[in-house]
Amino acid sequence: MTLSSPTTRLCLVRHGETDWNLAGRLQGQIDIPLNANGQRQAEQLARALQQRGIRFDGCYCSDLGRASATAAAVARRLELARQPAADLRERHFGCFQGLTYDEAREQMPQIYLRFKAREPDFAPSDGECLRSFYQRVGHFLGELVTRHPGQTLLIVSHGGVLDMAYRLASGKPLQDARDFPIPNAALNWISHDGDGWRLDSWADQTHLQNSLDEL
Repeated sequence: MTLSSPTTRLCLVRHGETDWNLAGRLQGQIDIPLNANGQRQAEQLARALQQRGIRFDGCYCSDLGRASATAAAVARRLELARQPAADLRERHFGCFQGLTYDEAREQMPQIYLRFKAREPDFAPSDGECLRSFYQRVGHFLGELVTRHPGQTLLIVSHGGVLDMAYRLASGKPLQDARDFPIPNAALNWISHDGDGWRLDSWADQTHLQNSLDEL
């Protein structure tokens, strides 16, 4: 008789809002801080997790400030220790970092076309290709499953990392256009057991509808 593997659950959260999010600017691995709304979203997230009584066995976050600050708000309320990880950083967008999508298209049209086509092995100059990015994220999440069998973890990272996690859990190909939302500070759940990865729920942002007076 073969014993089934314990289920490890990951709650994935994209950092709170930044001014560059609002401007449609490619942040990549540039260290942009949360804006005032992003700080509020982080507190709403922390408060919701506390009220829902979700017990986390650990918290991992990108070492970039916008993700680390979002995780810090939750860690304070839930008394969790944050563990920063460079493997949870956003994709490196190379020559596109710091530009808006419109600026990237206008300044480097040929490179931009390949970028938007989601060619898995194409990287903007000095950047990271989708396939390498996917492997980086998948390897790290797989290590967490090995390290924390049967546990529940909070992962605070970036939109691109959550895109890779969604595809890992759902089987959606890298080259397919994104047809699912990744809101700032929303709750996204995936899990892993003996049968592999599973997508459990996605883009729960009901906690972000609270008013400022409730914080």
